[in-house]
Amino acid sequence: MMLFAGVAAFAAAPLGAQVRTGLATPVRPAAPPVKSPPKATQPPVTPEAPVPGNPDYAPQPATPTTPPPAPVQLPPAVWDVVSAQDLLSYIQQIGKEGLNPADYDPEELEAAIRTGNPAVISPIATDRFDRVSSDLALGHVKKPARIDWWLVDKDLDSAKQDALLRSALAEHNIRAALDGLLPTHPQYAALKAALENTPVTDTAKIERIRLNMDRWRWLPRDLGHKYIIVNVPSFYATLVEDGVNRWKQRAVAGKLSTPTPELSAVATGVILNPWWEVPKSIEHEAAGKKGFVAVKGADGKVQRWRQPPGPTNALGQVKFVMPNSKAIYLHDTNARSRFNSDVRALSHGCVRTQHILDLATQLLGDDGGTWTPERIQAALDSKKTVQASFVKPLPVYIVYFSSAALLDGSIVQYKDLYGRDAKAMAALNMKDGGASLAPPKPKPEDEIASPAAKAKPKPAAKPAGQVAAPPGPRRKSRRVRRSASAADHAQQELLDPVPERGGVVAEHAARVGRDVRGGVSVAAEDVMVEQHAPGLALRLGQMADGHDAVADAGHRRARVRR
Repeated sequence: MMLFAGVAAFAAAPLGAQVRTGLATPVRPAAPPVKSPPKATQPPVTPEAPVPGNPDYAPQPATPTTPPPAPVQLPPAVWDVVSAQDLLSYIQQIGKEGLNPADYDPEELEAAIRTGNPAVISPIATDRFDRVSSDLALGHVKKPARIDWWLVDKDLDSAKQDALLRSALAEHNIRAALDGLLPTHPQYAALKAALENTPVTDTAKIERIRLNMDRWRWLPRDLGHKYIIVNVPSFYATLVEDGVNRWKQRAVAGKLSTPTPELSAVATGVILNPWWEVPKSIEHEAAGKKGFVAVKGADGKVQRWRQPPGPTNALGQVKFVMPNSKAIYLHDTNARSRFNSDVRALSHGCVRTQHILDLATQLLGDDGGTWTPERIQAALDSKKTVQASFVKPLPVYIVYFSSAALLDGSIVQYKDLYGRDAKAMAALNMKDGGASLAPPKPKPEDEIASPAAKAKPKPAAKPAGQVAAPPGPRRKSRRVRRSASAADHAQQELLDPVPERGGVVAEHAARVGRDVRGGVSVAAEDVMVEQHAPGLALRLGQMADGHDAVADAGHRRARVRR
């Protein structure tokens, strides 16, 4: 069922079911060079990046003080009536991508087409093409509404956009040019199919699907041949290679007061027996305590605190080397029982990863690497800090998807841990994608440390002679349990990937909703489905047990379990 077949149908739909998009940023001439020399700035301080000297910190790329040379100015693109009509048709059907046709003002384009005059059509059609292409490639929700989102998407800039437009006009293929900007990840296609099959009256579900489709547009279209992806709301980390899950394990993300930001970094290797650089946000808990070492500057003042390797080290035995502006990284832990929790928002921002030594061993051995399991174990047994590099670095994406689609069209809803959905969803329904929203109040490098705790008021003094009431019976602590919804099953998943060298992961699915018949346990089945795209065979595994579909839908082989 096509949700939005045209402008008229869209206008008749209820407001909650309408799908909206935003205004692309217009291309402006480069600013003139700044004559005065830039002021020197110190690296920003974040909870995970005490300065100076934190090896996990890498500043955001600096904005060049000298503007690039101005591009060659070409005459405005000239549109013919047929190409403009193709663009209008694309806009009228853009609801299937989770965007709102009305935000592109199709009536004005339609009126221009009726004149048949290229001089009237061209500027209006170019404007609409730029707005549509920007939203398809980079996402409709703009940066002010993306809370703690630090990924950089270079899929489209003004030069690429202009070249795409001129090529599409020359080849008379507007639709193919715009379709070529859409995300290629199978999860986007799965969400799109779920959107198409959702009743227009189920506005809440439609909004969640649309938002998470847009989040896929925030990412680079090509995530790489091999990469690690961590979906924070699902608490899972996954190694993907050639569209197949090689490895997947549970993860612990930042607690509510120190949420994990969304970012990308390049992992170049690991550190065995690592030191822990104590975050600024909890430095007071380590300062001067036994087992922590002060790092002093030339002036003798303490700059930061560190914890040496050992059984009590917070990073465990392994830490990934992936410098970034937030100093967030994947690491082991000395508190492995935390992986047994259903909701694993417990860290100070970094990602504790279950069985991460196994992941490190695989990556260090890839591409002819000389770090064998025996050599790694010997390094660990030495108790010395050793850095081991991957032959080929790989990207790591830490993302925030609160909804994922299963093969049967159902949606897995993850808990919106950090409350990031509401603002982004509001921006999705704004014509400018939230570009006009006030930016968040700046902290030092958007510090994710919790605010200082407010002092509790002291109880009023009791009048003289008043006897304090005896304490009442002590209440027993009780763990809060949530209803067993699909999202709960998703977060309670017990996948146990068994990595195979250079092969596909053999997974033991969680027995969710088991039925015992004649003494035989019947688990939820996994179904293997083949999808074909140009040059790529996409393997979609059905996640009947409701696990993290973000990485798995289309990224693993699954067996039919009987």
